This record gives sequence, structure tokens and C-alpha cells, in this order.
Amino acid sequence: MDIDWDGITHVTKVDPAKPLPSDLTVLSGTDLVIVGGSDDVTEANTLEAIRAMKERFPELPVFQEPYSSAHVSRETIEAADYLSIPAVYNGDREHFVGKHVDLFTQVGRKPGELIGSSLPVVGDLIASKGIDAISELATNLIGEGYVVQHLESAAATTSGVDTTYTPEQVAGAALATETFYGFPIFYVEYSGTYGGPEDVAAAARYLEETTLLYGGGIDSQQKATEILEAGADAVVVGDCFHDDPETFRDTIPE
Repeated sequence: MDIDWDGITHVTKVDPAKPLPSDLTVLSGTDLVIVGGSDDVTEANTLEAIRAMKERFPELPVFQEPYSSAHVSRETIEAADYLSIPAVYNGDREHFVGKHVDLFTQVGRKPGELIGSSLPVVGDLIASKGIDAISELATNLIGEGYVVQHLESAAATTSGVDTTYTPEQVAGAALATETFYGFPIFYVEYSGTYGGPEDVAAAARYLEETTLLYGGGIDSQQKATEILEAGADAVVVGDCFHDDPETFRDTIPE
């Protein structure tokens, strides 16, 4: 599936470890779903969440954003449209470089197991198709430049983030994302608290091709609009999707 980033202004973050709303029509109006989380997330509940999204909305793009390679299998890769891999700029080495090296070490192993799965998928694929198999898998991978700005969040703890960035540093990270790393996504993550438009405005000045996502504390149309008007391409809404579907509906831009 080719992603039309120009048409995406609202992204839903689905935590596989949390119950889904009983009525998934609440997703009508969102433009993209990202499935991922850290606490109590498994390959099995990730796959269940992805399939639930695709079964109800088959045309809706669905990304898997794994915290651990153990969350990924042949089934999750086939069920999701893309595998989005965060690179946390203000995290520890493991969450910027280490996990990526581990992932591609698994991809290149002959024979090998697919990134933590018990299924020997990649090894079998490479044995039959050679380097083309690696290229085929790589086309489904998307890199995300990430800045985590809420130190008390689970995202900060799991990513080894112990300091936030100033708006100037956020702008620098955005510039590096587009001009040096070439990631198609730059994500400013406030993880459950509202950070306001300052970081978004700082980053937006340096992004032309890269999609700018903001997540954190979006629980109203007013906040969503403020972030979009500051220069974000899309807001990412997660907590209220699970906890308060009616509030979630209000975050979708009209």
C-alpha cells in the first residue's frame, strides 16, 4: 500500500495490551493506525489488534511500531502495511542504534528466525531468494526520527530518555531526520501530556519532505487544531481512543 501523506492529518495509536472500544466505528475519520506499545505487549496481541483494524477498515493504512523484535513475526508483517521503527534521538544507544543492528542481524542470518519469532521465516526466504528477500522486507520498513519529551512517561523509561530537548534541539533533530538520516517521519512525542505547539513550530520550519507527527495529550478539537496550525502534518491520538471514545471522536479534524 502506498501512503498518501498529504491526506493524513489524524493518526490513531493502538496499544495491543489495552481493550479495544466495543464500537470500532469510532475510527471513522482517522487516516492511519499505528499499533504498538511496550508494557504487556506480545506478538499475539499485536497481531490480534492489527487484524481487528484491517478487518473493520481494510483500506485504512496500519503500521506496526514494535518496541521489541519479539513483537514481530511473519504474520504481523503480512497483516500490517508497514513496519515503522523508531530511532529515539534523546534516548540511549540501544534505542537509536542497537535495536536496528539487532533487527538487521536477524534479517541477514542464514538460516535465522524472524526478529524474535519462533518462525524461521526470514532464513527460509533468504535461502530461496537470496538478497532479494532482504530488499523485499526492507521495502516494508519505515524509519521514524523520535524525540520523547515527557520524562515521566513509559516511553521515556523504556527508551532510556533522561533529558528533554529544547525547541532548538528539536529543530536540529528534525533537520537531521530529513537531510542526514532520510527518515520519512519525524515524531515529537509527549506521551499522555500536552506539550503545546512550540516544539512543532520549531521542527516544521526545517521539514519539506518528512512527515511531522505530534503525539501527547490530544483530547479536544482545539488542541488538535492548535498543533496542526503550528505545522504538524498529523496529530497522534492514543489514550482516549481506549479510555474515552467520545472524546476521541472530538479530536478528529473536521
